[in-house]
Amino acid sequence: MDNNYEQISKKPGFIKHNGGLLFRNVSENEFEFKSIVNENHLNNLGITHGGYLAALIDAGAGTSAHRVADNVPCVTISLDLKFIGASKVGDEIIGKTKILKKTNTLIFLFCELSCNNKILASASGIWKMLKAKS
Repeated sequence: MDNNYEQISKKPGFIKHNGGLLFRNVSENEFEFKSIVNENHLNNLGITHGGYLAALIDAGAGTSAHRVADNVPCVTISLDLKFIGASKVGDEIIGKTKILKKTNTLIFLFCELSCNNKILASASGIWKMLKAKS
């Protein structure tokens, strides 16, 4: 495991059940995450299922939004995905998120998944910052 990344899937749930997600801050507005493709991530064609790629983007980009929002909880409002390439068992998928804009309540971002130096998917998303419980 790369020491620059931290396992963010510590609580039981969907992403932990699907192999977890390693995450790191790159800069104030850029973040990276990664995961390894397992057998249960494949579709009937033997390539990584689009639903798994969507879940990776939602979790990785959502964590990026959470970090840029000073750890205020955030929820996905919109996620526009483009599936571009394929991956297989054993491949390492790397996600890169760039925060495009942060307002008082919204975070706009772009995310790209790659594998073996080829783009797998890209996404534009909007996250809403929730008010912290008092």
